[in-house]
Amino acid sequence: MERCITGLLVLVAVIHLLPVSGVLGSERLAALYGMSLDEPNLEILMRHRAVLFGLLGLFMMYAAFKPALQPMAFIAGFISLVSFIALAWSVGGYNEAVRRVVFVDIIAIVALGLAAGVYAIGRHRR
Repeated sequence: MERCITGLLVLVAVIHLLPVSGVLGSERLAALYGMSLDEPNLEILMRHRAVLFGLLGLFMMYAAFKPALQPMAFIAGFISLVSFIALAWSVGGYNEAVRRVVFVDIIAIVALGLAAGVYAIGRHRR
């Protein structure tokens, strides 16, 4: 059970770490999200978003191996993933690159849900 939780959390952590390359600049952000970032303020915000994803991804990676932190990782991950999908669906009209992010985030939610479920079953059996 612990290996299953660890593996699923590592998967979700890696998904959160993928956008970190956006810190490198607008060209990388454009490749990730399929949009031009000609406006400096938008580039700053998106690069900062990449940093925050890095922090969350690193925390989730650490929590994957520290069971005491796993409930917090589940909550943080769900908030991150569900909020992005809710925003994307409420705004609509997003491009193919963002559609791909939504799809990957749905996969991450399923993985995180499985990990949380296995964690809960394991805790209940103790």
